[in-house]
Amino acid sequence: MSETRDRDDTYDYTTDEELERSTNTWMVAGVVLLALMAAVFPFYRWYEPGSRSDAREEQLASLAVKGEGVWQFNCSSCHGLNGEGGIGPALNSEQFLQSSTDDQARTLIAVGIPGSQMSAYSLDYGGPLTSEQIKAVVTFIRSWEPDAPDVPDWRAMMGG
Repeated sequence: MSETRDRDDTYDYTTDEELERSTNTWMVAGVVLLALMAAVFPFYRWYEPGSRSDAREEQLASLAVKGEGVWQFNCSSCHGLNGEGGIGPALNSEQFLQSSTDDQARTLIAVGIPGSQMSAYSLDYGGPLTSEQIKAVVTFIRSWEPDAPDVPDWRAMMGG
């Protein structure tokens, strides 16, 4: 059983001149906007790296300020007010700062040094500091690097 349909294969379209004009206006506006974005992009690529660098410097400065407070409360009694050493080694020395990475310093602070007076300071190991506070302390210690004195015997502990 087949069904037969009569189809009219011709279509009559009417043109809406106002709609056509509006559509064309929006298309032109989109092309102009796209061209402007393409023209501005090289300036953005030139400006953005400097902006990111400035933001990173601000973040490090802020972190160092926070780290200084944590240092004063938790570290200065053994390592000295300015990292010059005491019961613990001098951390404000070219030798220490050039020989240790940030990861190494964070690990030493977090887990401590077995067989020494340096206990674990991370909350994960029973200490009082969060990982963010430990990162801040390391950033504070790194802030000494440009002016760090030459202390070849930085590991020697005064009075210890």
